[in-house]
Amino acid sequence: MKKTFILDTNVLLHDVNCLHAFEDNDIIIPMAVIEELDAFKSEGDTRGKNARMVSRSLDEMRSHGRLNEGVKLDKGGILKIELDKPNILPQSLAFNKADNSILNIAYTLSKKEGSYRKNAAPVIVVTKDINMRLKAEALGLESQDYTSDKVNVDELYTGVAELEVPAEQIDAFYRDKKLPVDPAVYYPNEFIILKASDGSKKSAIGRVANSGEFVLRPLSAQEPTAWGIKPLNKEQRFAMELLLDDSLDIVTLVGTAGTGKTLITLATGLQRTMDENAYRRLVVCRSIVPVGKDIGFLPGTKEEKLEAWMGAIYDNLAFLADRRNPDEGEEKAHYLLDSGKIEIASVTHMRGRSLPGQYMIVDDAQNLTPHEMKTILTRAGEGTKVVVTGDPYQIDTPYLDVESNGLTYLVDRLKGQKSHGHITFTKTERSHLADLASKLL
Repeated sequence: MKKTFILDTNVLLHDVNCLHAFEDNDIIIPMAVIEELDAFKSEGDTRGKNARMVSRSLDEMRSHGRLNEGVKLDKGGILKIELDKPNILPQSLAFNKADNSILNIAYTLSKKEGSYRKNAAPVIVVTKDINMRLKAEALGLESQDYTSDKVNVDELYTGVAELEVPAEQIDAFYRDKKLPVDPAVYYPNEFIILKASDGSKKSAIGRVANSGEFVLRPLSAQEPTAWGIKPLNKEQRFAMELLLDDSLDIVTLVGTAGTGKTLITLATGLQRTMDENAYRRLVVCRSIVPVGKDIGFLPGTKEEKLEAWMGAIYDNLAFLADRRNPDEGEEKAHYLLDSGKIEIASVTHMRGRSLPGQYMIVDDAQNLTPHEMKTILTRAGEGTKVVVTGDPYQIDTPYLDVESNGLTYLVDRLKGQKSHGHITFTKTERSHLADLASKLL
């Protein structure tokens, strides 16, 4: 059955290509949404950029017909801009609010289309605003989140698997240095922990090759190190294997605070950039401010503004520098930043740049939309390695959740690519007090 979807502004800003995600159903954009896009278009951050992109897309569609009458979309649906309707909402919903104006259009159209009658085409409000969905529910309207880019986080690829095999296969793996694996089950660069099916303690660890030969290869007997940092558990070991592998263009690391993902990522970046000169520069970027703002509202120079939001990066950099130069960590960290070999920037400052030959770290990626993630990755030039880290359960932006952020979206879309490696961290390596607080408070 054909449906009519009424889009909230946050859906268009979340995914600038969302107009093509509703199959052959009709789409209505209320005038209040156009007004909000117009208010946001002058902003210098991602929201402003997305508002301008959506406005340009709508303007291009005018060449195919009149938007007030409806323009046919590629998949057969109709796109229409709808003017405000006479207010028929309850008095408790102030009509001068954009959200309520959108709900009023949906309420009016649902009455007109008879969506409350049996077998009538439904009118559905699509919004990433939880409270707006609650208000729609109170009005008896059908509403939903924008789900086109949602990922089932319970089934998210972890990069690590366990496999029970006969003990003699483990012996053969050690002897032959390889073990065939099923390409329908495992992915390139996935780590597999082999365990003996007879209950013995015999085991082995390997990584699925990314060279086209679908076999498990044993890890090097020598543990990887970077800037004096050694892995403290299997997950950190796996991550460092991926981070130090030049055959991989992109590595994704997911884990809570205290798992060490940021520290080992920064350590390997310093190793490859400062010591080995494998990359021209180490670039660390992060989504650093609440939605709709940029660092311009903070006092001080650009560096001082960034330092206020990038404390974890500076702390890790000082810690690593102090390991090499005891009692001089902070001074050495500032020296590294002043050398030009390390750049710390906000995601906003990545737009329009091309970054060849860089070691690029995207931290706190759970606060990015899938579209923002794509924008950042397209900045990577030839010879650039990108490492994306974050915790999908620590989201600071109001219209993202654990299933619809740029981090989980990226992990899900890239799994199986030969140039991609991923690890989900589960073991923390922080203080007993911090771990206890995380679990109990």
